Amino acid sequence: MGRRVAVVSESFLPTLNGVTTSVIKLLEHLADRGDEAMLIVPAAGSPRQFAGFPVHEVPALAYRQFPVGLPNSQISGLLARFRPDVVHVASPFLLGAQSIAAANRLDVPTVAIYQTDVSGYARRNRLAVASSFAWRIVRWIHEGADLTLAPSSTSIAALEEAGVPRLERWGRGVDTDRYHPGHRFTARARELRSELAPNGEVILGYVGRIAPEKSLERLAELAGIPGIRLVIVGGGPAMPSVTRALEGMPVTYLGELRGEDLSAAYASFDVFVHTGTEETFGQTLQEAHASGLAVVAPRAGGPIDLIEDQVDGALYDPTADGALEAAVRPLVADAELRARWGEAGRRKVIGRTWGRLCDELLGHYDEVIAARRGAVTSLDIKTK
Repeated sequence: MGRRVAVVSESFLPTLNGVTTSVIKLLEHLADRGDEAMLIVPAAGSPRQFAGFPVHEVPALAYRQFPVGLPNSQISGLLARFRPDVVHVASPFLLGAQSIAAANRLDVPTVAIYQTDVSGYARRNRLAVASSFAWRIVRWIHEGADLTLAPSSTSIAALEEAGVPRLERWGRGVDTDRYHPGHRFTARARELRSELAPNGEVILGYVGRIAPEKSLERLAELAGIPGIRLVIVGGGPAMPSVTRALEGMPVTYLGELRGEDLSAAYASFDVFVHTGTEETFGQTLQEAHASGLAVVAPRAGGPIDLIEDQVDGALYDPTADGALEAAVRPLVADAELRARWGEAGRRKVIGRTWGRLCDELLGHYDEVIAARRGAVTSLDIKTK
């Protein structure tokens, strides 16, 4: 008999980000295995079904372009009627916190997925007092879960320091077929590359949200490198600031891309450059590696686990002036180095398929289900 999994996510379609992607891959995997699932999300125009599973929207308010699910009376009823074996809570905040509490009242185990760099957000906004308070909120939310899964060693260390119990590491998968070095030779990628770099420029690409925490303004540091073309894929609230910072540089903005258009964009790049220091993981770095690209990123957060410095990419000190330029310049000058690091990155992610990562997640489900049932059995014996 298959599992019954209730998934509660603070983000889902039409919003596309790391949280949404992970939930999509999980639901597809559960459907392929014949398990049962339902999804609870903040109201934002999500589809009523996904992968054959019902999607329930609950009241939400908009905050900085994101829907924030609000505590409400529907949660307990939805969980009670579905009778899940486990509740998966993606990046829990208000909606996730209520769902964990409701699951505990129903004696259903919960697995919480940590995906937000709280301390980084507080540092960027100079909120020292708020940082301490935010970590207390994180601890309060996650200590109710049977297990918290975090994507990187940096995240695990931060959560341990905050006093969050019962931690394990769980990374993210990558689609190694969609993101593949062979796509460089497709007509779509060749055409795009000829448009972006008609004079043979070295294309330095970025994919992701254009948001303050991504620090894309730092790309201005590359203005002194000749023969380059910056290509930025994505959209977001920091677009005005970024365009001002990069004014006068050879830069092309492709907007938000998905599917084959996105894989063609990766395939047109020569080097992938990342500037954000608050990544709990860094999914686009994995996609770049799968595409056979050398990757340059800050020595901070998730990239520390994803990049082997001077083997498949370069990690630079985000606090040092000129460090980004110093990391990128050798790659611009040496096509053989780009190819060698790109091949190493591709080899590293070959085994990180979403199927394998989701099977690992299901193993965590089984552990918390067994532990909760064991605790109940032990309690029953003691009361007899």
